[in-house]
Amino acid sequence: MSIIFSRYKLIIQYDGTKYLGWQLQKQGRTVQGTIENALKKLSNRQSRIIVHGSGRTDAGVHALAQVAHIDFKSTLNVQDIKNALNSNLPQDCRIIDIEQVKSDFHSRFNAKKRYYRYQCYSGASILYGNQCWILTKIDIKCLNHLAGQLIGNKDFLSFSKYREEMKDTMCEVFDSKWSFEDNMFIFRISANRFLHHMIRYLVGTMIAVCNQRFTELEFQSLLNNPRKNVRIFKAPPQGLILEKINYV
Repeated sequence: MSIIFSRYKLIIQYDGTKYLGWQLQKQGRTVQGTIENALKKLSNRQSRIIVHGSGRTDAGVHALAQVAHIDFKSTLNVQDIKNALNSNLPQDCRIIDIEQVKSDFHSRFNAKKRYYRYQCYSGASILYGNQCWILTKIDIKCLNHLAGQLIGNKDFLSFSKYREEMKDTMCEVFDSKWSFEDNMFIFRISANRFLHHMIRYLVGTMIAVCNQRFTELEFQSLLNNPRKNVRIFKAPPQGLILEKINYV
């Protein structure tokens, strides 16, 4: 008799400080691997139940609402599945919502809009060390002048870690803006997709321009004449947070 699985959509929150990123690895602690281990305990199965994420976050990157889907057979209702998973997860990884969805739902390929923010703090604080980039000088007017140039359907090859198998490096950026909130400088960006390290390269290079370590003309050249393996500045991972993903 064949086993019928149901598909579930998971909303996941995690502090990425002690993770080697989202994607399962042979060695090392990852978010995907941690959740899959919890599913093994819940299902009493030794075979892998794949957690399909909407995208990969790097080591040290956080998520307020990462989305994933699983195919899972259980007699429990969704609330009980959520509670059971959380009881088998560490405190730095939580399932904040779960719902049963149609079998053709895909957390990655059905995503329409992804929202990230990057946090910088100008000051001295031991409390913000794992959730922002601590800087001594931030020129928000300069940063917003550069951020506005990112909006639109553009080739972000220059602002990505080059991978030969990645043939399409076009991304449509919908919003790109810096703000100052509660002593924190926050860059918010949304797009249909993001390339590997893209946001960290963008933030690092914008900061470099405003600190006169890079020119605006060089920044514009990277945007207008995309090329691989260029000289680039990369912001540290701890300031980057995946905020949410829209599917409509």
